[in-house]
Amino acid sequence: MDRVRFGTLGAARITPMALVRPARAVDEAEVVAVAARSRGRAEKFAAKHRIPQVHDGYAEILADPDVDAVYNPLPNSLHAEWTMKALEAGKHVLCEKPFTSNAAEAREVAAVAERSGKVLMEAFHWRYHPLAARVREIVESGEIGALRHVEAALCFPLVMLGDIRWKWDLAGGALMDAGCYTVSFLRHMSGEEPAVVAARARTFRHPQIDRRMEADFEFPSGATGRLTTSLLSRTLIRSTGRVVGDSGEVRIFNPFGPQYRHRIKVRTEAGSRVEHVTREPTYNFQLRAFCAAVIEGEPTLTPPDDAIANMSVIDAVYEAAGLQVRACADRQHAPGNRRGSGQAKPAQEAVSHDQRDLSVEPRRGTE
Repeated sequence: MDRVRFGTLGAARITPMALVRPARAVDEAEVVAVAARSRGRAEKFAAKHRIPQVHDGYAEILADPDVDAVYNPLPNSLHAEWTMKALEAGKHVLCEKPFTSNAAEAREVAAVAERSGKVLMEAFHWRYHPLAARVREIVESGEIGALRHVEAALCFPLVMLGDIRWKWDLAGGALMDAGCYTVSFLRHMSGEEPAVVAARARTFRHPQIDRRMEADFEFPSGATGRLTTSLLSRTLIRSTGRVVGDSGEVRIFNPFGPQYRHRIKVRTEAGSRVEHVTREPTYNFQLRAFCAAVIEGEPTLTPPDDAIANMSVIDAVYEAAGLQVRACADRQHAPGNRRGSGQAKPAQEAVSHDQRDLSVEPRRGTE
């Protein structure tokens, strides 16, 4: 195999940016098929983006012998179901973040991936950009000294009240959407798995849907961490990261979308400097990495084990904030909101598995 042929589940708004346009820049990738919630919608999407094959449903894409890999941008509550179905059908899968509704689902999906022998990668595109590698290189070099603190924020105003990110039955919430990036940043830049010290949520329209989440962490090394995320930000967008050592710090402007604008500012006792890297889209790097994994067997930066760890932290933050871990739609219930801040605790598991085929078009605020 010298090229990976993709089928996309749904005509999501993120698909052109995350898959279609990158495939034109990556020789090893080709988008060959689409299915959407209606054939008319799929045909319109296919015509606009020059996709040759239109299928009547997701199952037809999984049965298509000309499809090597599936892109899954469905609502969060459907990630596990359709990722497992794709793997069991012999397809490699690029699954949008968050990987699943919760850590228990992530473990279930990972087990299916292990049995299938197929590539499964969580689409944390920012991890594949040279900016992420450069910041991690600075931290690991010892230039800023031993790690003391790491923090990240991703906030923006989501004023579309019907958006899936406000839906409990679709595993919505600020932490699940924008916040999963900040969890990934803390874990990657520290190189450690954090424990939740406390978390504070503000809800909106539903007693279990967080519009804002703040959480404090501690790492095995003794370093601390903090995340801030919001879907009802007063500012247009806040996308920042900061890594503090005992002899300096690194501040990053826009670590999650560096193709638009970014800045790496390093401050030490020797002085300060600003660095920039390429503004090639994060999605191009992500797609190259996925294709290299499929064609050449190269490891990925966001395999199932990493996704399990990320979802475990997300679960723990929800519990520390007094909110329920996201479950799948057919088993969810929503008692009154129990807000608060918890003590340090390990990530908790929750059992859920979504069997509903909701062909709802998703989208996320940073894409």
